[in-house]
Amino acid sequence: MYKIQSTDTLKEIMGSYFRSLESGKKKIAWCTSVGPAELLRSFGFEVYFPENHGALLGATRSAMDYIPEAVKCGYSGHVCSYTTADIGSYLKKETPLITHYGLSGHPKPDLIAYNTNQCREVQDWFQFFATEFSCPIVGIQPPRHLDEVTDDEVALVVKQFQQMIPVCEKVSGQKFDLDSFKEVVKLSKEATLLWQKVLKTSTQKIAPISFFDGTIHMGPIVVLRGTQLAKDYYTQLLKELETNIIEQKGFLPEAKIRIFWEGMPIWGKLRMFSDLFSLNNTAVVASTYCSSWVFDKFDENDPWNSTARAYTEIFINRSEKAKMQMLSDWFKEFSIDGIIYHDSKTCFNNSNAKFGMPQRLKEITGVPSLVIEGDLCDLRFFSEGQSITKIETFLEQIEENKYSVNG
Repeated sequence: MYKIQSTDTLKEIMGSYFRSLESGKKKIAWCTSVGPAELLRSFGFEVYFPENHGALLGATRSAMDYIPEAVKCGYSGHVCSYTTADIGSYLKKETPLITHYGLSGHPKPDLIAYNTNQCREVQDWFQFFATEFSCPIVGIQPPRHLDEVTDDEVALVVKQFQQMIPVCEKVSGQKFDLDSFKEVVKLSKEATLLWQKVLKTSTQKIAPISFFDGTIHMGPIVVLRGTQLAKDYYTQLLKELETNIIEQKGFLPEAKIRIFWEGMPIWGKLRMFSDLFSLNNTAVVASTYCSSWVFDKFDENDPWNSTARAYTEIFINRSEKAKMQMLSDWFKEFSIDGIIYHDSKTCFNNSNAKFGMPQRLKEITGVPSLVIEGDLCDLRFFSEGQSITKIETFLEQIEENKYSVNG
């Protein structure tokens, strides 16, 4: 059995991170996963990410126990299931953070910060908790759906970032320190470039890390971005994967088909999907999701503009035209034979099969596509039997087409 040995280190790091949230050593800032974590860390905050908790609720399949609690409070069962699961978990005073890491519950925030570069739902979600905990809330609302991110858009976001400073100073009790901010941005840049190299190892014919592995190993780049710990972890992981490439070790040594996964993971079915693709000699080697934490524009010498640009240029915040170009480039880089779009029913912003993109992209690239319906946490929107049938039929068609072309 192929195993990524660094997983043991990952478990230790993530456990220490969660336990630190109740150590009392630092004040706690809540932040969206693609939000201004660097600025918060420069003020000495320990940073907690509710979206990471939402993914944990999905992966442990406990989300379904909590979503109805949020629905009772008026939150629609058709909005982001991270939101409804997280709010419901809080209301029931139950969370895997208690059973897995020994916490007493949701970490109490001293400050809440969000960035709507992903979706507007995060603003409503975080406002619920700002009201519940009677704590300050600050937000970034960048321009969205852009073909290109110009200096004008960057300047607007920089201004919003800088408007956070007085609130951060008041809550943290520390004055803003530009050198500290630069140092955090530098560490973020180094970690994110290492993460990018980790993902690119799967451009190799024998890929050493799958999309499903990536959803696990992305933990530190989400919750520990801007720390030495994250940089050290990805240095270790990259070294291991590069060694595996040299030794021709991979998660599926004789893959016949290479697939790109577009959209959110179906957290409660990661193992099922991983086994399904392996049984069909198919390697899922790349995704939009894991690439969401590659911020290669970070520059500690220009921290304001570079972080504003990086957080505004992310895939989910771009136009259909820009997304199609990014996907086309990834198809070539990873030698993709087919793409699977996950049409997530409660994550409209991260579902890209609704406006004809699969058809247009196939015309440009020749890469065939399949759309499967599901959700990040709410498994009521997912049919396992139907999805398996659709995927296996899709893979058979790809293999037949490859055989006819090469035959």
